[in-house]
Amino acid sequence: MLSKSTSIVTLLALFVSPSLQQTSTTCDPIRGACPADPALGRSMKADFTTGQSNDFTGMGNGLSFDSNGAVLKIAQSGDSPTLQSKWYIMFGSFTARVKAAPGQGIVSSVVLQSDDLDEIDWEWVGSQNNQVQSNYFGKGQTTTYDRGAAHAVTNPTGEWHTYTVIWTKDQITWQIDGQTVRILTPANAKGQYPQTPMRLKIGAWSGGDPSNAAGTIEWAGGATDYSKGPYLMYVSSVEVTDFSTGTQYSYGDQSGTWTSITAAGGAVNGNANAASQHGDLTAVAAPAITSTTAGGPVAGTGPCVWAARCNDGGQQQAALPLYSGAERNRLGLVIGGLAGALVAVWMM
Repeated sequence: MLSKSTSIVTLLALFVSPSLQQTSTTCDPIRGACPADPALGRSMKADFTTGQSNDFTGMGNGLSFDSNGAVLKIAQSGDSPTLQSKWYIMFGSFTARVKAAPGQGIVSSVVLQSDDLDEIDWEWVGSQNNQVQSNYFGKGQTTTYDRGAAHAVTNPTGEWHTYTVIWTKDQITWQIDGQTVRILTPANAKGQYPQTPMRLKIGAWSGGDPSNAAGTIEWAGGATDYSKGPYLMYVSSVEVTDFSTGTQYSYGDQSGTWTSITAAGGAVNGNANAASQHGDLTAVAAPAITSTTAGGPVAGTGPCVWAARCNDGGQQQAALPLYSGAERNRLGLVIGGLAGALVAVWMM
């Protein structure tokens, strides 16, 4: 028979979904000292049709490469394949050529995320084959869910499209096939403008898994039927440009502002002119947003897990991984079941 401590550790491993690991961090620099972030400090292109790129780390089950590029496969419960960059950018742009995974309950994503949970998202729900969702978070705040927007796109699970984010200190621009579909400025970001060094994360997960709460399953389009899989997300290439220079980025204080970031051996915004490759963005009018989304897998507010973001006096809980705004909801879904299981084990 397993000891109580061994059983509890086993339960923890079973309850924490692999999808929670896709957009999480382990050190929050607005709470304390953290290691410096390795900087890209240049432009790069990963052609996944030729195989794995040295710029990315693959994680989770279901990641492979073929003539289409990176293949992120959901075949069974728990699959959560992820590609994560080995570097960060401090303002910059990326363009990913993506064919999203189809299927009810299947979610594909391309996300920029910082250590203090600033976040800029593209996200596809597999059963919604006429749109893609854009979103953003500042410091992981999920007190409201009115930041997400839906954008029309033709057959995103069956046709290749390019999805771009251009991120500067003045605005964030989302583009589909080179056409601007959304612009966000600090003035209209409701105090949550992303502005700290971010890494690129590409992933697929099953929001419709039967183990998820009803709200998550509904947001993902319904329950996942694994017998109809596998469900495949393809990424043929990614191009990234860092608008700053240097070898690493550090937080000068705990303000979480871009002016507090220092660049070793370079300068923040030292390559800002590279934004001109996307044209005169200031001359582009922001399109009207005609459709909004809840901004996370669960429509409504999630549990208050991180003390510094819950107005309780800033008591730090540094031992917990730090999850993105969307992932905090997913984590909340397992808290109730985990607590009940731990009590049951302890009563044995």
